[in-house]
Amino acid sequence: MKNVEYIIVGDGYAAMFFAHQLIKNNKKFCLFSEGKKSASHISAGIINPLVLKRFTTFWLASEQIHHLHQTLSEIQEYTGKNYLIDQPIHRIFHDETEKNLWIKKANDEILKTFLNKNFTSIEGVTNPFSTGKVNCSARLNVENFFLDMLEYLEKNIFLTKEKFDYSEINLSDNSYKNIHFTHIIFCEGMGVTQNPFFSDLPVNPNKGHHLKVVFPNGFKQSVTIKKKHFLFPTNEHEYYYGGTYDRNQTHSDVDQSAKEQLRNGLKEFFPGNFEITEVNFGFRPTVKDRRPILGRHQKHENLFVFNGLGARGILNGCYFSKTLFEHIENNQPLPPEVDLKRFA
Repeated sequence: MKNVEYIIVGDGYAAMFFAHQLIKNNKKFCLFSEGKKSASHISAGIINPLVLKRFTTFWLASEQIHHLHQTLSEIQEYTGKNYLIDQPIHRIFHDETEKNLWIKKANDEILKTFLNKNFTSIEGVTNPFSTGKVNCSARLNVENFFLDMLEYLEKNIFLTKEKFDYSEINLSDNSYKNIHFTHIIFCEGMGVTQNPFFSDLPVNPNKGHHLKVVFPNGFKQSVTIKKKHFLFPTNEHEYYYGGTYDRNQTHSDVDQSAKEQLRNGLKEFFPGNFEITEVNFGFRPTVKDRRPILGRHQKHENLFVFNGLGARGILNGCYFSKTLFEHIENNQPLPPEVDLKRFA
């Protein structure tokens, strides 16, 4: 039998950041990955401390931003790469009313950290009321982050490339096939609906589409532009534009109405021609109260769930991976806002 302290099931942000906690603390573990592209893998990677519809912030935003920078520095020590892309968000104002609201909120004691008072205009796009820069915003290099993390896990024999089979769990002796474990952490996103131990959790799919586009006339920008959706470069020639939010469409096909919504949204501020080269979508695991779900199974004390990261998968996944680790290892209480017990 192979002996590990942890089995992680999943390969999105929750799984990767929890795996980092185990690497950092020299724990023996095994991560099971099917190799499918989840919502995390095709996400925009936006790191944003604001709710840009209302120019407000959210619970623990400053703490999460700080912890992410610290964690990415730690990860860089063993992958050798920096995944933080310094391309701050520039929010295009719809009108003078929005601009004035930004100015007003920039004087708030908490919000002034994030709302830059120096407005700018972006060349090549329609922004007659200029744009507001979001301080402390950036992007994660999503593709390289997952490629390198999975490569590191495989190289160090932490990775098992196969679908996890719930029926093979033997809770009488804490074994799974030929592995003896102490804890199992389920980080499955919407896959949790098929999990016999946690399928009753109120996790709902939120379908998000994004486009990959090229600009034949040579449009180039090195910032992240936000109006209805986000636009930023993914390489020298191609841009990401997205993403949508849809709680009603749950079929596993591209939704043409979402594609048109994105096309029209881009046309609102980009006056030139563009070509859509690809349409992608994923299902974000969301919770009605907009809080992640962490905690221990009510009957099986060595089974845990880490889910419901929603649209802030990077920040939630990074910050609460440490919260869950400290809860398991050092019996630190979980914040009631994220504790699984709130649904009991």
